[in-house]
Amino acid sequence: MTPSRSTPPPVTTVLLDYGEVVSVPQPARVRARLEELGAAPPEDFWAAYWAERAAYDSGMSALEYWTRIGDRIGADWTPAVRQELWATDVGGWLLPDPDTVTLVDLVSRGPARLALLSNAPFDIAAALRRSPVLSGFDALFFSCDIGMCKPDPAVYTHVLEALDSAPEQTLFVDDREENVRAAQKLGITARLYTGAAGLAELLDRTPGIR
Repeated sequence: MTPSRSTPPPVTTVLLDYGEVVSVPQPARVRARLEELGAAPPEDFWAAYWAERAAYDSGMSALEYWTRIGDRIGADWTPAVRQELWATDVGGWLLPDPDTVTLVDLVSRGPARLALLSNAPFDIAAALRRSPVLSGFDALFFSCDIGMCKPDPAVYTHVLEALDSAPEQTLFVDDREENVRAAQKLGITARLYTGAAGLAELLDRTPGIR
């Protein structure tokens, strides 16, 4: 039966962001340790951290990333400090949100395909490919492999083509408005993540998922 114009087609692919959707935000203790190691005013450290993040997520090496941050804030870190900055940062992004993970498990058991699309560097992507939490996903897409980050439209086009998924039958959930808007412009059914409770409601009312 062909859906009427007033009835949206069933979703065949659920595409989730990782950071602050499947994972929790970096805990305060992690951020505090990074600031301590950075040995710079916190506002300067985080401004440099995020200024270089897109390049890191697009494939820059960890050494280059932390070197650039150090250059921006005038820090001359020892190799050991740079290593601890890297290890603390990577580990801080690997902690799951238990409530979202429960929903992920339910979706993975349903008829729709489950895929991940994350802006992430090679270091984090390598760990996530072995993550027990992500073992139920049918496909994992990382910006470091694609060579560009959301919200670049080419990222979404790449994923849709790889999944052979129609935009209107793809549900994309991300915690950043700019990423959601970019996906919507391509016809993707994209929604802003506001928490596990909101995601549960979205999944319950979306045809084709369960």
